[in-house]
Amino acid sequence: MAQTMRRRDRQIPEKQAWEILDQCDYAVLAMTAEDGSPYCVPLNVVREGQSVYFHGAQAGRKAACLQKAPRVCLTCVETCEIVPERYTTRYASAVAFGRVTEVEEPEEKARALRLLCQRYTPEHLAGAEKEITQSLRGTAVWKLTVEEITGKANRP
Repeated sequence: MAQTMRRRDRQIPEKQAWEILDQCDYAVLAMTAEDGSPYCVPLNVVREGQSVYFHGAQAGRKAACLQKAPRVCLTCVETCEIVPERYTTRYASAVAFGRVTEVEEPEEKARALRLLCQRYTPEHLAGAEKEITQSLRGTAVWKLTVEEITGKANRP
């Protein structure tokens, strides 16, 4: 699956690609829709090891796509700054490929939701357990097992 990056001078080490995934505000998940067309959605992600977790509704287009075609591509952009006088963009991005599975086991679901709360709402952790408990049965949690990740940057 791995292809050679055209701008190899902008390729960054895998460790830095993981750091971009860890620091991006959101990611965009690309998948295959029911009819074979492309479909992508922005979402919040959190990483544990080589796995990336995200959540969503148990029903809907995203869930249907992931159940039918679990191979996905996740794109994360850490920084993006247009430099008009140089006709360029300063950026750092990571692209991860892998297979998604729905997390069924309640303890792993709760752990993933806790990790998401720790990442995105660290100042409100006191109420997180109650929210997780109330939403656990009605929330889908997905686990992306990353098979390949690459990063690219154009920094000053």
